[in-house]
Amino acid sequence: MAVRRIVTNIATQDIAAAKRFYHDVLGLDLLMDMGWIATYGSEERMQVQVSFMAQGGSDTPVPDLSIEVDDVDAALAGMEKAGFAIEYGPADEPWGVRRFYVRDPFGRLVNILSHR
Repeated sequence: MAVRRIVTNIATQDIAAAKRFYHDVLGLDLLMDMGWIATYGSEERMQVQVSFMAQGGSDTPVPDLSIEVDDVDAALAGMEKAGFAIEYGPADEPWGVRRFYVRDPFGRLVNILSHR
């Protein structure tokens, strides 16, 4: 047996609100839309990971979701332009990532990062 995929599920009655954050700003593709569920993602090969955290690093809160991007500064500019409030960072962390925290439209704390 091998794990092939891990999916994060976020409960909401406003599924359309995901489009602005996850598609318009982060550039994820709409992979499935059945009205009651919309799945955004990428066809690129990704690693399967689950993290368990006592804190978010640098004494920050534990984020609900971490998204690695190829250009964290472009993602930051996109979030700011779209009006999403940045809650932490941008920060160059001692473990080799540049990141920031932002809340998605559903109140989830999202850690957006890239490795330096």
